[in-house]
Amino acid sequence: MNSINYHQLAPNALNILLQQEAYLKSAFNDSQWLSLTLWDLVKMRVSQMNRCAYCIEMHSQSALAQGESVERLLALNAWQNSSLFTKSEKAILHWAERITNNAEVGHEELSELREHLDERSICDLTFAINAINSWNRVARAFNP
Repeated sequence: MNSINYHQLAPNALNILLQQEAYLKSAFNDSQWLSLTLWDLVKMRVSQMNRCAYCIEMHSQSALAQGESVERLLALNAWQNSSLFTKSEKAILHWAERITNNAEVGHEELSELREHLDERSICDLTFAINAINSWNRVARAFNP
């Protein structure tokens, strides 16, 4: 057996992650600052960093279904140097990378993000980054 059926063995733990996903979907959908397409970009970038092929495949399909372009998905790994991403998207992707890398987040990073998002959106974004990191780790551990 190459994997562990965590769905069956730990349904309560899985439900916590699924409840978080439901909250985040609503938050990103209802936000004036965030969008479901942006959420997919964050999920993809974090999944790239974590080398989670399963999640990259899933979220690239979701992003395309949301209307994201193939060009932007291909450029996502080099977003810093791409003209395809807005200043706001770049600030959000920078935040996602800092949180994923567990890097020090200082006044400068938070100030940059505040130029593009309100505080509620920063909280929702940070929880979204945490969520995809959790999913990546579960997927990589139990679906090698």
